[in-house]
Amino acid sequence: MVSEIVENQVNPSDRSALSQLIVESVRDISERFIRPNIRQWDDEQYFPADLFRQLGEQGLMGMLVPVEYGGSGLGYREYVAAIVELSRVDGSIGLSMAAHNSLCTNHILLFGNDTQKQLYLPRLATGEWIGAWGLTEPNTGSDAGNMRTTALRDGDSWVLNGAKNFITHGKSGNVAVVIARTGEPNTPRNATAFVVERGTQGFIGGRKEDKLGMRASETAEMLFQDCRIPDTQRLGEVGDGFVQSLKVLDGGRISIAALSLGIAYGAYDAALGYAQEREQFGQSIAKFQAISFKLADMATDIEAAKLLTYQAADLKDAGKPVTKESAMAKLYASEAAVRVANEAVQIFGGYGYTKDYPVEKFYRDAKLCTIGEGTSEIQKVVISRQILK
Repeated sequence: MVSEIVENQVNPSDRSALSQLIVESVRDISERFIRPNIRQWDDEQYFPADLFRQLGEQGLMGMLVPVEYGGSGLGYREYVAAIVELSRVDGSIGLSMAAHNSLCTNHILLFGNDTQKQLYLPRLATGEWIGAWGLTEPNTGSDAGNMRTTALRDGDSWVLNGAKNFITHGKSGNVAVVIARTGEPNTPRNATAFVVERGTQGFIGGRKEDKLGMRASETAEMLFQDCRIPDTQRLGEVGDGFVQSLKVLDGGRISIAALSLGIAYGAYDAALGYAQEREQFGQSIAKFQAISFKLADMATDIEAAKLLTYQAADLKDAGKPVTKESAMAKLYASEAAVRVANEAVQIFGGYGYTKDYPVEKFYRDAKLCTIGEGTSEIQKVVISRQILK
């Protein structure tokens, strides 16, 4: 278990050694339990819920959660290392692990009261429960201030109505953090966050999306129809929901940067190996300048993405502002993953276009990284606002 690594095998202050041990542990899990199932899960768009409970037993579903709440008590540097290693094998698994950790679980960790933390974090951190996080809606992607999901106060309760879409674990999640409008559209402080448990009357999972990539990570609607929850399910103050979400997304962008980095590594590893083995005109194609220059560009892209991602992780661990750096890491790493995966397919040639080889899946998976948790265009908005302050 990750927690046992921390306790027994390395001094927690040795971040490099700690990350390496986590990499080795996650690599073993990935090779044994994920790689043999990649094709089937992708073809069937199957969400392996049992795998995530197993990851929870290994300490990977609550990496950022303090030990007193049942988590591993680690930092973003170690968390990034784990996501990268999972995504190097299957981006779908890295995506679900990241969404569970950095969105739902982290929102409760950051803004829940002690009673809420005691109730939900141990279940989430151990993988007993899988978490979802609901901000995006069908008609309001980046325009979150105009969301249509509402929460109206009725005595000591709130009544939720509306729909969220593109939600990771929207059908299978056991608990969701939901941001709903509690004020007038497009007014300041008009949203509030709530924790809603699966099984609550009026809360159901809607349509599951049939996606291009990341197919083993469930993406679905969450629907609310006169869903009544007590005020004790409110996270923080009324009106703080969107401000909370922005802080959660600072960490979420680091997660997507790590996911992108892992996908890029996976595509690059496959392309490098193939280029060294594939022979044309009496030599490996890696010896042709056209191919070797592609590999050089891919390796450079990966190294730059790695530096940006770990810089953001280190700032986050140090408790310093990270809005600009996390957006930069997410923007660059996601676009780099697309470039690397594209070149990997090119290096494989016709074989790269078939499902018999891994790069077509990296190619499909990579594109989500430029869209999820804020498109590349939104990252540029965030970055420009920060540098023009």
